[in-house]
Amino acid sequence: MNKLKLIIKREFLAKVKNKSFIILTLLSPVLMVGLIMLIVFLNQKNSEEVRTIAYIDESGQLASVLKDSEHTKYLDLKALGLEEAKNKTNQFYYGLIYIPKVDSLKNLASEISFYSKESPSLSLVSSIEGKLEKKIQNLRLEALNFDLEKLKSTETNVSFITENFEGEKSSKIGSVLKMAAGGGFGYLIFMFIIIYGTSVMRSVIEEKTSRIIEVIISSVKPFQLMLGKIFGNALAGVLQFIIWMISAGFLLFIVTLIFGPDATNMSGVQGVGVTSEMANQVQQSSSSDIQLVLAEIKNLPVMTLFFSFIIYFIGGYLIYSSIYAAIGAAVDSETDTQQFMMPVLMPLMIAIYVGFSVIENPHGPIAVGFSIFPLTSPIVMLMRIPFGVPAWQLIVSMALLLVTFVGMVWFAAKIYRVGILMYGKKPSYKELWKWLKY
Repeated sequence: MNKLKLIIKREFLAKVKNKSFIILTLLSPVLMVGLIMLIVFLNQKNSEEVRTIAYIDESGQLASVLKDSEHTKYLDLKALGLEEAKNKTNQFYYGLIYIPKVDSLKNLASEISFYSKESPSLSLVSSIEGKLEKKIQNLRLEALNFDLEKLKSTETNVSFITENFEGEKSSKIGSVLKMAAGGGFGYLIFMFIIIYGTSVMRSVIEEKTSRIIEVIISSVKPFQLMLGKIFGNALAGVLQFIIWMISAGFLLFIVTLIFGPDATNMSGVQGVGVTSEMANQVQQSSSSDIQLVLAEIKNLPVMTLFFSFIIYFIGGYLIYSSIYAAIGAAVDSETDTQQFMMPVLMPLMIAIYVGFSVIENPHGPIAVGFSIFPLTSPIVMLMRIPFGVPAWQLIVSMALLLVTFVGMVWFAAKIYRVGILMYGKKPSYKELWKWLKY
């Protein structure tokens, strides 16, 4: 036990005293906050751009809906003709809408063209299409002698008040916050497993190729050495994560004080799984909506998320780092690890994919299954927790994570103890199987 403590201490100190570790620890929060600020800045600049769109309305029926807005200006080029208008648009304007003259309003909808030098903005095109579509629809209704005012008076918007049977209410804004919280924690675990698992593997390869390992195992069992490397790197990872969270939170607080709340709003941060429609809904919130956002944040299971993150981070890291340690012991160089990396990365990639599908159905059989399966549960379960997870599922998932860690360490140790002294030959899966039976 004393030897294991010494190895853990040695690995931890070697990691935290490394110059790259210190630089990464200090610079990463600055880069993270800077990246957020850059995205918000670029998004604001993009939204401030004023586009001039020319149009030719030969039908004489749709031009009335093409009215100037804050970021879009419309210019009538009907007098120039189509070809000359194309040339002028190609030089000076964002795009050209061509509305031909046709006999039927029904055919008109499929005959409208949009010309532009480059691929146009999808949101802009969709907005223009919506305006023209609504106008054509009204014209067709008028042609059928329908009273548009009476029809408008029948329009009704339905907005559900979502509430569970315990009386807890939720909203679309709350769903966005849950997605952001779960997705953020899940992605952090994915990132840490890759970074620190690879770190363990490189450390093993480095000691093996320099032959230092032969001196070390003369006084320490290979199993103790492997565990010491895993736990030492885990402690360094947890320390780095704590420093990142504290410093990044402090920097965001300073940025908010200097530039105001708009500097860090959600307008520029649309993560994976958060659609532009959802982000815009949060961005356009009024003061009452802001209170709703704060209320939704209070409703998040913050403590459950925090403690689950610690457990799943440690459990997931220990499982995968033991595999990485075994791979490092089995090969002589980092280039030889490529044949073994895909089976290790596949569960993580599947977990990310399934995790984002959790957004649509967090309590479906796929989400539940992958949140309990040990190789994917550290990511998928964290994405489910904000939506509410039964206690028994959390207990089963964590218990299986622990059992899998013990089994994976046993499996990895058998490869580690043989492979750590093997040199000069690139191992195959067949040879690894033989090592397991020694």
